Amino acid sequence: MCLKRPRRWSSHRGEPSEAPADLVERDFHAGAPNRLWPTDATRSAMDGHKRRPSPVIDRFDGMVVSRRLSRSPDTAMADGMPLDAIATPAPGETPTAHSDRGRRHRRPGWIRIRGEHGLVRSMSAKGRGPDNAAAEGFLGRPRNEFLHCRDRKDATYDELHGRPAAYLTHYHETRTKKSPGRQSPVQYRRSLGLAARPSKKTSTPPPHTLSVRFAAWRPRRRRLTR
Repeated sequence: MCLKRPRRWSSHRGEPSEAPADLVERDFHAGAPNRLWPTDATRSAMDGHKRRPSPVIDRFDGMVVSRRLSRSPDTAMADGMPLDAIATPAPGETPTAHSDRGRRHRRPGWIRIRGEHGLVRSMSAKGRGPDNAAAEGFLGRPRNEFLHCRDRKDATYDELHGRPAAYLTHYHETRTKKSPGRQSPVQYRRSLGLAARPSKKTSTPPPHTLSVRFAAWRPRRRRLTR
């Protein structure tokens, strides 16, 4: 006698909407600004304070077109990020907005905003992290350069909330990259005669001038290999 195995309970309610095709196919090269915009969201937990950064990146030079930082992945973060980005393209430009298959990228508001402003939607395959490696790699860079191995004891949420803005200013204006000839994104665009969108100024100093309490390095523990 053959008994049918009972179906396990799952909280997955199915696909929220139809997913568009992967137009990028892991080719993240962009020959001009506002051609390819990968985006993603992540969660960072620091001493009990949770932050969810979500940026839109221009693959031409790595410039951050827009970003949102929230305590939770709410509607304001999901819909506010593309609304901030659509002011960047010139008339007639249609950037390709590439993302993973997260539910926040398939909400009706997200789809409506892209349709109204002429953004081409593109999504990676299900369960394929490398299909959106450009956005995921960008989100990991501030963690390695700015958050890891730093003493954040007694830091408040407001202090931690202001540090990414300072890092973004440093990333745009003073942090050099190998790909554009050892220049920052702003320096690279100015060398090409393109209008460089300045970062939003903040009263928080850049990472290399942070307070001793917050920016103190802790020594790494080396693993002993036998």
